[in-house]
Amino acid sequence: MKLPAPFIQLPLSFDADALAREISAIDEANWRSHPGGIPGNSALPLITTDGDPDSDQVTGAMRPTPWLERLPYLMQVLETLGATWGRSRLMRLSGQSEVVGHVDINYYWREHMRVHVPIVTTPSVRFQCGGHEVNMAAGECWIFDTWRHHRVLNQGNETRIHLVADTVGGVGFWNLLEQGRTPDRREPGWAPRRIDPAAAHRAMLDYESFNASEVMTPWELRECIGFLMGEVERSPQLPAIHAVLTRFARYWHGVWACHGDRPSGLPSFRALLKDVQAALAQAGVEQVRMQNGLGLLPVLKAHIFSMALMADADAAAKRDPHGARPAGEQGRQEARVATRSPIFAEPIFIVSPPRSGSTLLFETLTGAPGVYTIGDESHQLIEGVEGLAPSHRQFHSNQLGRADATPEVTEALRARFLDALRDRDGNAPAAGAAVRMLEKTPKNALRIPFLKAVFPDAKFIYLHRDPRQVWGSMIDGWQSGRFRMYNLPDWEGPMWSFLLTPGWQALNGQELGEIVARQWETATRLMLDDLDALPAEDWIAVDYGRFLQDPQREALRLSDFAGWSWDRELGAQLPLSRYTLSRPDPDKWRRHAAAIEPRLQQWKGTIDRAARAAGL
Repeated sequence: MKLPAPFIQLPLSFDADALAREISAIDEANWRSHPGGIPGNSALPLITTDGDPDSDQVTGAMRPTPWLERLPYLMQVLETLGATWGRSRLMRLSGQSEVVGHVDINYYWREHMRVHVPIVTTPSVRFQCGGHEVNMAAGECWIFDTWRHHRVLNQGNETRIHLVADTVGGVGFWNLLEQGRTPDRREPGWAPRRIDPAAAHRAMLDYESFNASEVMTPWELRECIGFLMGEVERSPQLPAIHAVLTRFARYWHGVWACHGDRPSGLPSFRALLKDVQAALAQAGVEQVRMQNGLGLLPVLKAHIFSMALMADADAAAKRDPHGARPAGEQGRQEARVATRSPIFAEPIFIVSPPRSGSTLLFETLTGAPGVYTIGDESHQLIEGVEGLAPSHRQFHSNQLGRADATPEVTEALRARFLDALRDRDGNAPAAGAAVRMLEKTPKNALRIPFLKAVFPDAKFIYLHRDPRQVWGSMIDGWQSGRFRMYNLPDWEGPMWSFLLTPGWQALNGQELGEIVARQWETATRLMLDDLDALPAEDWIAVDYGRFLQDPQREALRLSDFAGWSWDRELGAQLPLSRYTLSRPDPDKWRRHAAAIEPRLQQWKGTIDRAARAAGL
């Protein structure tokens, strides 16, 4: 929700130690991985649709999960805030992790605020929003402006736990907000009121039951349009766009006056939605951006077009999780998708198994002039699109194919990337200008056909590294707990770390060395199969060892392949990447030699193939 300030502290504080003791009684198995796959981010559902612990939906009747009812003081915290509650969770962010910068644009966030109560935290946990930064201390209560670009960093080694509760407000809540303060205000005598646990108190909470209309009313439609038109940057296209939206709202009101939200009006409403989007495209809507850096078109779709008819929104949410379609329809969809984006000019994707050194290569190449990145890996950007997260696909894997790149997915993913891109100086792309994008996420080793469908002129850099070093580093990563991704059904081992490979079920109960070797082999084999299916000019290989020996030469070679310039002189010693676990050492893998060496012969075929692909 757009707020008058990036951060507002509410005038209440709570006993964080008492909350932590309550939470510790909840079994670890009940925590869920983040639906967007953010590394190090997990959650315990407290309030969900129908109280279903596995639901991450934001519409429907919100009700308590069994876990909330086992946390009486936490319920008292929510009661004291005097709000009607939507989706709410306990959220953990492990040490040396982050939630990458983004802006929340979907309909849900138009009127919802996110309340944070830190329970376990340290001074190294920092929230950034709209150019401002705060550390939320344990027991404090904060809200922040999700309409601005925001990011969360945990640069310490301890796991952070926050109560994160979503609300549209309530009488008591709005009264508290009026008494809140921003971090830069130092009012004499201002201090939050302490709320301690009340023994034997049974909190009574209000939960959302109505959060989306079957048909958006004309009055809500006009309010949404008015809000968005007040948030756009000045551009020559605005008068025509405003005229299109004004006519659309008038036509919508006419149909509403006749049919209301009865099914009889759906054909007319659908026709209006189709017509207005065509008229907006003709008016140049894709060239218009919001003041917070977002494109106007994806925000219009998120706030209005995707939610104007709940029957259609529900149907989209319930589509087959694997994107299966009849052959004829699938062919038509793929033909529609495979069109070059006028914005993304030959985006470059670094692909590799995890722990291959892709972060160091990525951070080096981001120094090229005119190159834009999202600043980190794209777990949330991709898996946040409806239907792409493994939890939406019966936990098959992170693998995605051409059939998954529907027109709707393609449009959403391009918009999400474009909104997050920044160059080496922190600048967003100019409106309407073509951009050179660089991206790296190890999961994308399983998504090459999908990425090629979303970005038809995409090119790929295959990063090879000695598999002994990779396996050793992956074992360290599993053991560190910093790269946990998914709570898998019926999985008996530690929480799954790194990319989810097809056939993971066969690894249940196996030793960690076997899990890691199979992760690497499956990812590498599928990645090389997909790269071999591309035209030779669409991909290039680089070996990590050669890159370290002469980073300047390799940066120049890769920049030449990518078609961008290189204006930096790299020293022989590169800085450590952000995900480094311990000091680099080519023989560090020998600490796990007993787990690695017996499997080298087993996967020799793929190991040799990977080396040949890298020119070794």
